Amino acid sequence: MYNIGIDLGGTNIKAGVVADDCRIIGRSNIKTALPRPAEDIADSIAEAVKLAVADSSEKIDKINSIGIGTPGVAERDSGIVLYSCNLGFENTPLGALLKERLGTDIYVENDANVAAYGEVLGGAAKGCRDVVVVTLGTGVGGGIIIDGKIYTGFNYCGAELGHTVIEYNGRECSCGRKGCFEAYSSATALITATKHAMREDKNSRMWAIADNSLDNVDGKTAFDAMRAGDPSGTAVVNEYIEYLGCGLVNIVNTFQPEMLLIGGGICKEGDYLIKPLQEIIKKDSYCINPERSTVLAVAQLGNDAGIVGAANLYRLSK
Repeated sequence: MYNIGIDLGGTNIKAGVVADDCRIIGRSNIKTALPRPAEDIADSIAEAVKLAVADSSEKIDKINSIGIGTPGVAERDSGIVLYSCNLGFENTPLGALLKERLGTDIYVENDANVAAYGEVLGGAAKGCRDVVVVTLGTGVGGGIIIDGKIYTGFNYCGAELGHTVIEYNGRECSCGRKGCFEAYSSATALITATKHAMREDKNSRMWAIADNSLDNVDGKTAFDAMRAGDPSGTAVVNEYIEYLGCGLVNIVNTFQPEMLLIGGGICKEGDYLIKPLQEIIKKDSYCINPERSTVLAVAQLGNDAGIVGAANLYRLSK
């Protein structure tokens, strides 16, 4: 028997056949093609499952369970997506729709939560019981694992770490609040800060790195300029790391996890990002025993984390 993990996104539906050792032995990837009804999306998920099974050379009647990581708020065991603005879901019985089509146990969970669970089962935090994963992308996503289980809160809305405030009455956030962690530490925030610095400093090397166009600015631009000795690029990176460090220290002080993982394209900066963050956490976090302090590391599984975590949701219902 094997399990299927689904990474349901606004652009793509990615499916994987996952072995007991968390290896992905078959894959598929089809377009989500939004907007369209939930029934049509369920048809596409079922198609993605069948394609992944075919790619694995296994038989579809050997499926033990199917887990789905979805944007938004979901009830794991009922399979109901309470709300997902990305998908246009509201109280949508996604699990039941898939069971009609595939006839096996279905589990549905928030996508950031299943990615965190995947890292605990087969990634950078393998073997740990208390882990927080922070994803730095368009926003700041969070997944919290406590005693080996996904923490959701009583209403399934837990782990919205990006919407904790790190600067009172600060920058506007997409959620409507001001000063959110996301408004300072997402990849979007870094790009915005880079563009602002370039407008302020027409002589910055960031202009040459971006081929003299703000449209070419990405999360690497300021880091590349810093490595080239550019003062404006260095200032952008330093401020970004200070804000990110502030938010991470808050997480450490709240949960004191064994490991705190960060993921997203920005993590490709390696030691230029990780080492100063480690110093901030060491200096500012509340820890009475340095030998039992949170370890900061980079998530390992990348886009596979959601598939691995989703495929193993059945374990949490035992």
